Amino acid sequence: MKQRKVPMRKDIVTGEMAPKKQLVRVVRNQEQEVSVDPTGKQSGRGAYIALDVDIAKRAKKERTFDRVFDVKVPDDFYDDLIAYVDHQQARRELFDND
Repeated sequence: MKQRKVPMRKDIVTGEMAPKKQLVRVVRNQEQEVSVDPTGKQSGRGAYIALDVDIAKRAKKERTFDRVFDVKVPDDFYDDLIAYVDHQQARRELFDND
């Protein structure tokens, strides 16, 4: 059986390419609101970061999404992002058998 192509995306914090399933999408919509996109299908400008708490903390420290989306992103978004990534990382360690 033919192997499927694995979609790759670039982590905006580290600059490394990774499979899309190992990343989380953050999106800026037309109202200039930035949010986490767990489905990966919301409309708007998207950017990806790895499901790693250290990388999410680095994104907060460097204000990565402020620069990428060219908007002022509040600190509570970064805190929510860190909590989301921590939760997803724990889920992956528990349930992922790959």
